[in-house]
Amino acid sequence: MTALENIAAVLVASDSRSDGRRADETGPAAAAALAELGLGTVEVAVVPDEREALAAKIAELADRAEVHLVLTAGGTGLAPRDVTPEATRDVIEREAPGIAELLRARSLAVTPHAALSRGVAGVRGRALVINLPGSPKAVRESIGFLADALPHALKVVAGRAVECARVD
Repeated sequence: MTALENIAAVLVASDSRSDGRRADETGPAAAAALAELGLGTVEVAVVPDEREALAAKIAELADRAEVHLVLTAGGTGLAPRDVTPEATRDVIEREAPGIAELLRARSLAVTPHAALSRGVAGVRGRALVINLPGSPKAVRESIGFLADALPHALKVVAGRAVECARVD
């Protein structure tokens, strides 16, 4: 994916990490996993589990000309403050349900808790936005699950390919 280097941004949704009570290990884990796929990360940000703050940061990252992938981590479960899917839906233009389905299906082989994920994926402009779980381990696994589909998806979103059914 050398033609698409430095196109990812990672957004961690976490109250305890955003206020400094816990160190963020998830963002760096995501950036490292993306680097293994040949993708650079232009920013790793941490925001509290607040719908408006998450939506604003997702939109800001996705609207950058150099960003074609925004990964969120955390806030996809059933807890009252888990609002990442709602924030994502607030700013995406089109959903890509197959991506979220892929992540849940592959994650179910690892843990039955994957059934509790409400993560979504979609497109905003020329950026693909994907919700991932919040733990470093789950983020690394999820990025691995996306490895086969991600290169072509990013080319399509960036306008470098037009046929989704075609396998590169």
